Amino acid sequence: MHKLLVIACCFATFNTALAADPITSRQEVFKQYKKTVGAMGKMVKGDTAFDQAEFAKLAAHMDELAQQPWQYFTPGSDKGKTDAKPEIWSKPAEFKAAADKHKAEVAKMKAVAAQASGLNDVKAQFGAMQQTCKACHDQFRAD
Repeated sequence: MHKLLVIACCFATFNTALAADPITSRQEVFKQYKKTVGAMGKMVKGDTAFDQAEFAKLAAHMDELAQQPWQYFTPGSDKGKTDAKPEIWSKPAEFKAAADKHKAEVAKMKAVAAQASGLNDVKAQFGAMQQTCKACHDQFRAD
């Protein structure tokens, strides 16, 4: 029992340390972004068959993800292995506006996907959502 408690404590400490690193935390969220948007994009491009239920599920997941990364752009998290540009911290109002616009377009994507009867119903909103990603990357990410 003592061994199990020690292992549990070590695991909890490791998870806390990982969660305390804002760069790693936001990168993990963005890895999920890439996976989710990639699956949606394959359907939109016709690389995989459009499945309305699956697309709606992906859009709902994207809406959950869109709420998460912004909290990890904390002061001081511009140091280290990151592609974040200094403008995130020197222009916080613009960064917040870009994040808010993105979250709004993702929320619209979720709503459109839930009501879609076919691929054509989601294409325009998927493009609008993607455009907010590009706009943020152009201004705030060093690619």
